[in-house]
Order: sequence, then structure tokens, then C-alpha cells
Amino acid sequence: MKVEQRLAELGIELTVPMAGPKEYGKRYGKMKPFVASGRVMHLCGHSPGMKDGRVMYPGKLGLDISIEEAYQAARLTGINAISTMKRALGDLDRVTGIISSLNYVACTPEFYEHYKITNGLTDLLEQVFGPEIGLGTRATYGAPSLTDNYCFETSLVIEIDAPLT
Repeated sequence: MKVEQRLAELGIELTVPMAGPKEYGKRYGKMKPFVASGRVMHLCGHSPGMKDGRVMYPGKLGLDISIEEAYQAARLTGINAISTMKRALGDLDRVTGIISSLNYVACTPEFYEHYKITNGLTDLLEQVFGPEIGLGTRATYGAPSLTDNYCFETSLVIEIDAPLT
């Protein structure tokens, strides 16, 4: 089944992908939204994003946001990352594997269930791409704070079918 067909069946609408290098730097500093080297593509840090100028799912686990809310934040972060993949590749069926995700959860020092948050991202990737392509390795770290008070951020490394031209 085609990835975009699966997205439609799941009722998932892609978001506005991250802006290109000319637009980057105004808010978060100079960087690229993605870099490809051969068949490997690195996506920069993605978060749940903003709606009407306000951070979606702000806060820290163990203080002011629940595990369920942060799970949804991680899921939305995954949708944002898939949107950037679509921008970079044109066709999401070019993704041949999620190699790894590096994840950060804003939390208090007493919070120890980081994996429950990251499941929001990895559950989504498995649903969208299937278990063979959508599941990769992952690491999740607790952080005292994240940019703009986001509760979750990820950076993905993916495998693609052929180098970008």
C-alpha cells in the first residue's frame, strides 16, 4: 500500500513542512531542515509546532503536562517530520527505512517514563510506514528544558531509495 494512501486511511493530514535554508535562521538559527548523503537523510530537530503563534503541548513531564498529552505531542512531531520528508523527497514511498530517532523529553529530574512519550512518535511511524520500514532504533533523553517550552523534540535519520539529485 502506498504511504499517502495509508495516511488518508488513518485520517492524517500533513502539516506545512519546515522552510528551506533561506527562510531558516530567523527563529532558530542557521541550519537546514534536512541533509542527504547517498541513501541516508538526516532531519533536523522537529517539535509539535505552533498553532496561532502558540506552542502546542508546552511544559514539562512530571510538572505540568500529562503522559497522554506528551504522547500526542510526540505523534504530532512525527507528522511534522513526515511532512518534511514529503517536501524533501516528493514521494513518501521513497522512504525505505527509519534508521534511528534521537528524542528529547522536557521533564523534571524525578520523571522516568520517557519511553512512554517517544512511543507517540514510533507508534505513528510504524502505522504509516509499516513495521519493516517504520521501526528503527531510538534513544530518548530527559532534558531540563527545550526550545520554546516544547515538551518533545526528535531528530530522525532515514534511509531513502536513491540519492537526491
